[in-house]
Amino acid sequence: MSDIDYSNPNNTPPIGQAIPLGLQHVLAMFASNVTPSIIVAGAAGLAFGGAEQIYLIQMAMLFAGIATLFQTVGAGPIGSRLPIMQGTSFAFVGVLAGVAATQGLSVALTACIIAGLIHFALGSIIQNLRFMFPPLVTGLVILAIGLYLIPVAIKYSAGGAAEFQMNAESFGSLMHWSVALTVVVVSLICKFMTKGLISNAAVLIGLIAGYIVAIFMGMVSFGGVAKSAWFQIPEAMPYGFEFSLGAVIGVTLVSIVSAIETVGDTSATTKAGAGRDATDEEISGATYADGLGTAVAGVFGGLPNTSFSQNVGIVGMTGIMSRHVVTIAGLIMVICGLIPKIGAVISSMPLPVLGGGVIVMFGMVAAAGMNMLSTVKMSRRNMIIISVSLAVGLGLNLVPSAVQYLPGIWKTLATSAVAPTALLAVTLNLILPQED
Repeated sequence: MSDIDYSNPNNTPPIGQAIPLGLQHVLAMFASNVTPSIIVAGAAGLAFGGAEQIYLIQMAMLFAGIATLFQTVGAGPIGSRLPIMQGTSFAFVGVLAGVAATQGLSVALTACIIAGLIHFALGSIIQNLRFMFPPLVTGLVILAIGLYLIPVAIKYSAGGAAEFQMNAESFGSLMHWSVALTVVVVSLICKFMTKGLISNAAVLIGLIAGYIVAIFMGMVSFGGVAKSAWFQIPEAMPYGFEFSLGAVIGVTLVSIVSAIETVGDTSATTKAGAGRDATDEEISGATYADGLGTAVAGVFGGLPNTSFSQNVGIVGMTGIMSRHVVTIAGLIMVICGLIPKIGAVISSMPLPVLGGGVIVMFGMVAAAGMNMLSTVKMSRRNMIIISVSLAVGLGLNLVPSAVQYLPGIWKTLATSAVAPTALLAVTLNLILPQED
């Protein structure tokens, strides 16, 4: 083993080590990958635990795996051929939930397809756009995503009465909160009092613990699991094709931010695993794979994909740069995505269980944005950009009636928190003069 250079992406550990290492990548991203689909399904009014929600969860797993294979195996200019794990992105949740709630999943998924193709095209010019997205802008956008999602986590933990038409009298009950806090406490214990595989899968283990507690409390029904098939081929355009310019613009704006995030993850992967900067070909290939994964997923009912930063941390921690290890992880996700019973088990998870998990996950998203902003000099100029962008972006989300006279999709975008924050941050950063 000592003769193998694991900083080379083309080298692979022995299969007995490669499979557990691949599974570690799956465990680290699994909960974050399926959660956006559950949120968007709820916003679209799909029955919680129903067949349509199960299908969306399936597609999240299947196309996370397929998009990962685009990255690690590649074809021509597509793919970085680096150990980059792809998964469903939280960045799109605000826009897609708003579009799905007001215009339906057909419009939301059509926007994902078109935005994915535009994202793919960015692969040829991504280096020329990086100046528009310094840490000030990307950190702001990621912080806005986390802050927008945190109220969703609290609602889920309390029982999610509004979104899923559950019994409003039980909303905020001790039963719900005891389950949610079980997830939080177990996740924190696993994360900070263990190492390796258990530490990286902390949120997933917390969810399992909360799920078991919920079973004993009689909160879980396995009816959907029993009815689900063991194998299912995905269906092309399950909700049809319905174009909306506003939805496409909104999803494309987030796609550009997602592309810049992938550039950062690609650079971080080569730096952590091989101690070098990413090449232009690797960055372009990663962007191509990002966009193609999003477009193909949208065709079959999946949400947009992006690189997962927590898996970059695994590369840095293990020192194993092998892309073939992450290829194994991608294949595991593909297998999971073809088995509806796995999606049904996830869908049977009560909302307080999911709520406990996303308290941790969404808080980490916000913290990641703050960490990125910590590298920015807090000059008066930069503080004004931060304050105005966040104040308008989050303010319109909290007081949607302030833009009640905007036409449909534009109101949705204005109140999505992410789109106005990103637009203002980019614009102000370009037009405000630098200070001496």
